Amino acid sequence: MTAALKLNTPSPDDLWEMDRAHTLHPWTNFGPFERDGSLVMARGEGCYLWDANGKRYFDAVGGMWCTNIGLGRREMADAIADQVMRLGYSNYFVDTANEPASMLAAKLASLAPGDLNRVHFTTGGSTAVDTAVRMVSFYHHAKGNPQKTDIVARENSYHGSTYLCQSVGKRNGDRVDEFRYKTEGIHHLTCPNPYRRPEGTTEAEFCDWLIEEFEALIARIGADRIGGFIAEPIQASGGIIIPPKGYLRRMWEVCQRHDILFIADEVVTAFGRIGHWFASEDEFEVVPDIITTAKGITSGYIPLGAMIFSDRIWDVMAEGGQRWFTTGFTFAGHPVACRAALTNIAIMEREGLLAHAASVGNYFEDRLQTLADLPLVGNVRGKKLMLCTENVANKATKELLPDGVNESKRISDACEAMGLMVRPIGHLNVMSPALTITEGEVDFVVETLGKAIAKVTDDLVREGIRIG
Repeated sequence: MTAALKLNTPSPDDLWEMDRAHTLHPWTNFGPFERDGSLVMARGEGCYLWDANGKRYFDAVGGMWCTNIGLGRREMADAIADQVMRLGYSNYFVDTANEPASMLAAKLASLAPGDLNRVHFTTGGSTAVDTAVRMVSFYHHAKGNPQKTDIVARENSYHGSTYLCQSVGKRNGDRVDEFRYKTEGIHHLTCPNPYRRPEGTTEAEFCDWLIEEFEALIARIGADRIGGFIAEPIQASGGIIIPPKGYLRRMWEVCQRHDILFIADEVVTAFGRIGHWFASEDEFEVVPDIITTAKGITSGYIPLGAMIFSDRIWDVMAEGGQRWFTTGFTFAGHPVACRAALTNIAIMEREGLLAHAASVGNYFEDRLQTLADLPLVGNVRGKKLMLCTENVANKATKELLPDGVNESKRISDACEAMGLMVRPIGHLNVMSPALTITEGEVDFVVETLGKAIAKVTDDLVREGIRIG
């Protein structure tokens, strides 16, 4: 047997320069990147990462919401290598399948709620959402309503980075003047953020207002034109937004009354992030028409996404047997990716990681609340292993610091200096660690983050920035 080719790894400085000289990263901020370059990672094991210089970090970000079973799993490596030798690739278009993809489709159907028994594989979350949004038009056209194509989403939502997905999503910071976005046929409702609800209203009153807003939009645009509503059960990159109690169920009921497909974007929340295979039904009592997923489906080991949809949608699209569903991807149903997903799910089942995520997630929620009294922290929120702190200039008024202060990045930099990685998003510091995290590791994350927030607060005050 031929030995595996070993990489002749350059020095850490050379790697840094190679990346800085040749790479356009997602969401590159050109000035800081050209000045500072990137933090080059070399190794990962469990919840930990080591950079090219050998420094260890606890990864409380979980890669990108995705390293659910932790890094460095020999079982995953063996399964991936075995599948590469068995069948490294095969065409998945039209009427050709492969063993791992067929088995994974059946497994996902068994885990998904209701009659969501049909699966369309994609290359990631963006392509899953892109396909779901297009399926709305296909379905309603096949049903005899070709004009029912408009999509409703929410402010501060994130649904991916294809042209269509970024047009549907509307997260602060994602819209830039240099790009163009689709606007026709896409509508946005108020972000259901209880922390930012109108002053003087209760959460229940805020929820009522949000439902009324949706009904008013339907009345204005016309139910004959609106084909789909898309929602993350918990808005992830848009701020770890847990909607008011009953909100998603009531939005689903509005969709049911008006024949609007309900798309649950579970790219982040699925596969254990908040203790369930899928959050829609188990956490929010909603059985969507379509679920989009990626990330935790393989715990980030291999890129893969999936759109899971109902038998009802399939039956409408397939009626008559003459239509073609003309979208797909060269790497859809990739046998190696699907084998990785099957192995990932098997590990989660065997090790009881959903129950563990729920248990340690409850502990994380309680521990993180201890930071709520810090002068810079306006709100601590989230659920299970999907949490954040929101930084404010004034806790009473909830006023934010000017964007140029960049306090969340300064906090994440302070954390990195102490061996912890948290993710700065706007005025938030976000955490979504591997589901294998222990209570002792939660203690380290909370204590280190608290020290970083205190340090940055002191620095800001010395710089003359008023806090509180």
